[in-house]
Amino acid sequence: MPKKINILGVGVDSLTMQEAVQQVEKFMDERAGVLVATANAEMIMRATHDAELRDILNEAALVVPDGAGTVWAAHHLGHRMPERVAGYDLAQQLMRRAPEKHRRIFFFGSAPGVADKAKAKAEKLYPGIEIVGTRNGYFKVEDEPEIVAQIKAAQPDLLLCALGVPKQEKWLRKYQQELGVPVSIGVGGTFDVMAGVMKRAPHWMQKAKLEWLFRGMMQPKRAGRLMALPRFVFKVHAFKSEHNR
Repeated sequence: MPKKINILGVGVDSLTMQEAVQQVEKFMDERAGVLVATANAEMIMRATHDAELRDILNEAALVVPDGAGTVWAAHHLGHRMPERVAGYDLAQQLMRRAPEKHRRIFFFGSAPGVADKAKAKAEKLYPGIEIVGTRNGYFKVEDEPEIVAQIKAAQPDLLLCALGVPKQEKWLRKYQQELGVPVSIGVGGTFDVMAGVMKRAPHWMQKAKLEWLFRGMMQPKRAGRLMALPRFVFKVHAFKSEHNR
């Protein structure tokens, strides 16, 4: 297993994209029934004041460093973290490999119609892929037993859940035992990008580690959330000083 690095009280795995893919494949082969989380700076910041989310992350089988901020924090704290493992890219890699491995995948989340569009895109990109069900993320508490029943009946090997942080992590944890899915991953805006309703940052911005800025420009409603980044940097500095005493 990869080494866990403590970033503001959240254990994040130090590993490459290839290692992350192999680890998730192994969990599916073992029918492990685990959660995988994709931790960016915003999620880690939220976990500093949301104890339930922090516990979920620290109990997850794998927490990948989704975001330049997470990788920077690990390096700043004196640890090796080879690269960023973006949730979107991890999902694509797993889907690309799914047809030859005969993996069954379920898409849950996003606005009505989005998961279906993402399914059509996946079927075009990865011929032979088996998306065994979709369900949008607009539901009431009383709809949850029906959603659980739908996912269970589809018998996926991999459940991709796009309800946003921390709702997706809390929902997956709540029904983890009941669902019995080998691997569940919270994937945020992945279906929105696949369906074309949200753009992903151009490659040069991803390389320059500016994807967070692009998202803020594309979604002005997120502007307040962008302030999590400077606060994250400040908090990591303080965390380092505290642990170096």
